[in-house]
Amino acid sequence: MKTLEEIGKSAKAAEPVLRIMGTNQKNEALLHVAEKLLEEKAFVLAENVKDVEKATANGMAQGMIDRLMLDDNRIEGMAEGIRQVAALPDPVGEVTSMKQRPNGLMIGWKKVPLGVIGMIYESRPNVTADAFALCFKAGNVVILRGGSDAFFSNSAITKVIRAALTDVKIPEDAVQLIEDTRRETVQEFMKMNQYVDVLIPRGGAGLIRNVVENSRIPVIETGTGNCHIFVDESADFDMAIDIIFNAKTQRIGVCNACESLVLHEKIVDAFLPQLKKRLDEKQVEMRGDEKACSAAEGLVPATEEDWGREYLDYILSVKTVKNIDEAIAHINRYNTGHSEAIVTKDYANAQKFLNEIDAAAVYVNASTRFTDGFEFGFGAEIGISTQKLHARGPMGLDALTSGKYIIYGNGQIR
Repeated sequence: MKTLEEIGKSAKAAEPVLRIMGTNQKNEALLHVAEKLLEEKAFVLAENVKDVEKATANGMAQGMIDRLMLDDNRIEGMAEGIRQVAALPDPVGEVTSMKQRPNGLMIGWKKVPLGVIGMIYESRPNVTADAFALCFKAGNVVILRGGSDAFFSNSAITKVIRAALTDVKIPEDAVQLIEDTRRETVQEFMKMNQYVDVLIPRGGAGLIRNVVENSRIPVIETGTGNCHIFVDESADFDMAIDIIFNAKTQRIGVCNACESLVLHEKIVDAFLPQLKKRLDEKQVEMRGDEKACSAAEGLVPATEEDWGREYLDYILSVKTVKNIDEAIAHINRYNTGHSEAIVTKDYANAQKFLNEIDAAAVYVNASTRFTDGFEFGFGAEIGISTQKLHARGPMGLDALTSGKYIIYGNGQIR
């Protein structure tokens, strides 16, 4: 098992190779990695079973086990994500502006790789493949530190990727996994600013807070998802129920699932019983304020804590409001800057919601579940940024580049 120092030095040694690698070579390597993942599917699934069995024995919540579990479709999805990244335009080397100064200098901005990217993430083995593919296509080396819950899965996927890179004569240290699962290792890793250029945490609130507060490496903060859907008084009930059902129940353990529902008080009595009947199909517990609890039977009284909570479970908070201004104020107070939606037929209210909600992704008449790199056409994502510096929302290839000024002269001196 390599020490952190050895991993850092290996990453720095591989970084200059990736920085200048051509697009065709990167794409061919990615396609070979996708093939290799499918060839080694049985090995990866067998290792994943070890993680799932351990998690089940330790009483892990069902939503978290769902995040951890792999099957044929999810491995095919990982391979397809890599193929899609290979098919995307390469941002590296793109010159996005070129202007001439009065002194004749031509000054341009050229996209370049970030360098060495560190990823700290929890219980989602697909992140291993997604992070590698995006970092690699953008010319970056990546050091991965997954959660101990997914150790066998992450190790297996990393081994397959490294073997595939060796096959095509690319440094296997373009991707490395920190195999030491002790908590102290994370703290040490966050201080490796001499080797790592950017650190991206992806996981629960505790993990992200720890990284943001303790890292010496610049951090791109990915956030938890207390995502709201506001059903306006003009909403089509059938559409609203379908959207909420999808956003809440399609996958409960993901950051873009709906956790909080906001209802206009003029429709709560007519709408909520219909919604509850549909959500009862999945045994969703609804925690409501006083008006919501009186509008439909079987709701649990909500507490102040419920308005800001990411449940990752079959639970939904329900808040009633007098108007769209109150809805926007409530959402902006309790949201995590991730994804927010309005269901409405009122164009003015739709525009007001889009303009005034402070979040990375804001929807009109659609499920919050679409906040995803694959769905946004990025092939995959390395995370969903809820901060406002450098990158915001699903982070694809462009978010994994920096830039440098390139200046053409013909003998100018100052």
